[in-house]
Amino acid sequence: MPVIIPRDEMNFAIRYLTTYTYDADVADNLNALRVKPAANGQQRCDEFGVRLDPEGRLHRHNDYFGTEVVEFEISRPHRKLTIDVRARVSTKAAGEPPRAPWTALSDPAYIEAGGEFLLQSDDAPTHSALIELLAATGATSTPLDALLLICELIPDRFEYRRGATYVDSTVEDLLDVGAGVCQDFVHLGLCVLRHHGIAARYVSGYLFATNGTGAEESVEVDTHAWLEALLPVLDGSEPVWVAADPTNRGLAGETHVKIGHGRHYADVPPIKGVYRGMAEAELEASVTMTRLERGDPASIARS
Repeated sequence: MPVIIPRDEMNFAIRYLTTYTYDADVADNLNALRVKPAANGQQRCDEFGVRLDPEGRLHRHNDYFGTEVVEFEISRPHRKLTIDVRARVSTKAAGEPPRAPWTALSDPAYIEAGGEFLLQSDDAPTHSALIELLAATGATSTPLDALLLICELIPDRFEYRRGATYVDSTVEDLLDVGAGVCQDFVHLGLCVLRHHGIAARYVSGYLFATNGTGAEESVEVDTHAWLEALLPVLDGSEPVWVAADPTNRGLAGETHVKIGHGRHYADVPPIKGVYRGMAEAELEASVTMTRLERGDPASIARS
């Protein structure tokens, strides 16, 4: 399990390198990337660029949930595609989360703010493991306490194990197998929160973590997933999205770099594409995060 390095404020250079190698010519290779770090109250994207080989024209737009999508098409025949994404981002810790009581969830303003993130999308209501999770988390004093308990119970009761599930696995698959990865833990967390009437959304991004002493300044990481729960506020203020990481047992912080969010993984895949041809593709992908001192320049390939 990675060891998270706590910081009050952090600056990162990020490189996301993806290479597809095809065993025959392909053409009309159309792809959509969701890889640009988001901009919000805890995060700022200072630089961002994408380079393609073969070269192609980039088109950008925001999707339904507000995540920036970079689209491109390589029309001419090719047997290799390299996507080189570089970014520089600054993050800081979030403020203290609100502790309003459960009754605040029934406020019409909260329900309106939660919208579609209150709706279940993947459910297993008769599974004994889910029933136990719902009973334990429903007995807490506040929605925040339920969120924190979810982040403790899921890694306690389910093993983090690569290969135990696959990209299209359901919550019921995780409950049956008893093991999964961050994506599965998040989907289960969303299921429990929504059962309790707490709006929740899936978050895709990166986590700066090390496997040992924490002395590394540059580390290879995987894409990561966590969740955001909409917590009510007592004084009539707007409810607050609070980020939490069920894989790492607590609230998300400045070591988490958010790309985007949706109702579930299918809304924010890092890359999705199609091509014309009969070739099989071999994928190689890596993410490198380098911690920078405040104000350090980063060499970013601009699009």
